[in-house]
Amino acid sequence: MFIVIHSLVTSVSLTVLESRNITMHFVTEFVLLGFPGQREMQNFFFSLILVIYLLTLLGNGAIVCIVKWDKQLHTPMYILLGNFAFLEIWYISSTVPNMLVNILSETKTISFTGCFLQFYFFFSLGTTECFFLSVMAYDRFLAICRPLHYPSIMTGKLCVILVCVCWVSGFLCYPIPIILISQLPFCGPNIIDHFVCDPGPLFALACIPAPSTELICYTFNSVIIFGPFLSIMGSYTLVLRAVLRVPSDAGRTKAFSTCGSHLMVVSLFYGTLMVMYVSPTSGNPAGMQKVVTLVYSAVTPLLNPFIYSFRNKDMKNALKKVLGLRSNQN
Repeated sequence: MFIVIHSLVTSVSLTVLESRNITMHFVTEFVLLGFPGQREMQNFFFSLILVIYLLTLLGNGAIVCIVKWDKQLHTPMYILLGNFAFLEIWYISSTVPNMLVNILSETKTISFTGCFLQFYFFFSLGTTECFFLSVMAYDRFLAICRPLHYPSIMTGKLCVILVCVCWVSGFLCYPIPIILISQLPFCGPNIIDHFVCDPGPLFALACIPAPSTELICYTFNSVIIFGPFLSIMGSYTLVLRAVLRVPSDAGRTKAFSTCGSHLMVVSLFYGTLMVMYVSPTSGNPAGMQKVVTLVYSAVTPLLNPFIYSFRNKDMKNALKKVLGLRSNQN
């Protein structure tokens, strides 16, 4: 199937180029401009992003280790959290190390293959995150709205299946859009005013307009974003309805606090994604695109450990146990 798509797109591109008498000159590398400014400003961006990266690795790595080492946390909720934290480590690592190298580099180049590999892993991991957020919301729905049936529904086997489906489906979604974009003719210039290889700037660099490919990609992005998002909203709507029926004020406050923190992450992540990828005619300035991309690619993975886990009593107790800080109390 991929070979058919490759041949079709290539033949169409060559036909259009020949009809316009455009000489083929294949781009072998791209230039990622990254963040503008003098060396002092570049050093500030480097330090800020490096601190965010290290804190993200530390926070999410701690969650992975805690869930792995504490057998009391070997439950569906924490298995999902552990996988989500592991995902966040790879998600931020798909862009930030290259971003840091790019800030220090004089040439700021990335190879054609490297650009599309980054594109693939960045978007595949982001898609996997969308699926995990949806599954985690469903898990909370079962725990709060179906507490008596929760152990029989969310079994260890089902949890493992859901985790595998999230990982596998996330990496199976983007080969076709990436093949379609990579087969567009890039004749120069090769300058991308961004710090990651993103479809918007890549479409702008193509030698010929590709409205059909753009429509396919943006429709694809919309389905991937809105599908899990509507599932999450549905789960939390039912959760909030159930919480409002709780007679205890303390119980309602605790549930609202948990749901509110989860929805804050969902809103931050999905809000920025929709700004960037849902509308093909958004026409956001390059500076705004960079800020928005930085929020969902670096800031959100940094905040997730604190919002999802470190505000959780069981996680905090497990952290104390792992670090050997638990006091000798009965």
